[in-house]
Amino acid sequence: MRILTLSDYGHGGRRAGGIAAWIVRRIGRWHELARQRRQLARLDERTLRDIGVSPYDARREARRWFWDDPLA
Repeated sequence: MRILTLSDYGHGGRRAGGIAAWIVRRIGRWHELARQRRQLARLDERTLRDIGVSPYDARREARRWFWDDPLA
């Protein structure tokens, strides 16, 4: 997990609006990750093969916590 700094919030952390916007974006991203992982967990083996994902990898990804963002 990455340690956040004030510069991560935008505007050098000086404006409350920057922090609020960052929080809203982060929550939106977490919601999207949770949705994608739920959908991945519902796919059958045939569909997973079609998209090139093993059942093991799909289960492992689907079990990750919503805040565990591979892009962060």
